[in-house]
Amino acid sequence: MVKCDAIIFDMDGILLDTETMCRRTWMQICDEWKLGTHQKMEETFKKAIGCSRSDTAEILESTYKPLKSSFNGIEFLDLAREYFYKLEQTEGIGLMFYAKECLQQLSSHYTIALASSTRGELVLRQLKEAGLYDYIKTFTTGDMVEHSKPDPEIYIKACKSVGAKPENSIGVEDSFNGVRSAYSAGLKTVMIPDQLQPTEEISRMYWNKFDNLKEFCDFMLNK
Repeated sequence: MVKCDAIIFDMDGILLDTETMCRRTWMQICDEWKLGTHQKMEETFKKAIGCSRSDTAEILESTYKPLKSSFNGIEFLDLAREYFYKLEQTEGIGLMFYAKECLQQLSSHYTIALASSTRGELVLRQLKEAGLYDYIKTFTTGDMVEHSKPDPEIYIKACKSVGAKPENSIGVEDSFNGVRSAYSAGLKTVMIPDQLQPTEEISRMYWNKFDNLKEFCDFMLNK
């Protein structure tokens, strides 16, 4: 097995398939508010992946306020949250491929922690409903830090929460800001792309890249 103090996972786009659902809500609002093409909204959505709520609102407003003066990024996100909740109630949130199996296997050999920009109440509820909660030792969430990803604060706190040294820990991320955060905190950073493929900048930051959690799990267990 690979030697490390802890494996710290992001949640959205790594363990839970929330990014796909979020994207659907954005496209629905794009149509309802007549904001233009799905392609433009797709580009905006990708810019916002891994960003805090306030940063996401700014990204939305920088794109759409010049086109529609009444556009409000927070109102957009509030409506997207409402639509997301309806999808969650009717369809449930899907797991990323091999998420449960990965946590089951790795938690028998490694300390598992979470570092998610999502607020704690939502993180705990969604992970419990997904059957993943019991495999994770500590949860460091967006409402526990002053500075969100790409700032390293959340990963530094996550390491402290399990008594792990960052340089001996592994951070597992799908977003650019997540990779930047874990890398800046000094962790060995693994990228498992979801909505975004790594750029040259991001490729220089990660320690390793895998197509899915099964590949990562097999690597960590040296199968």
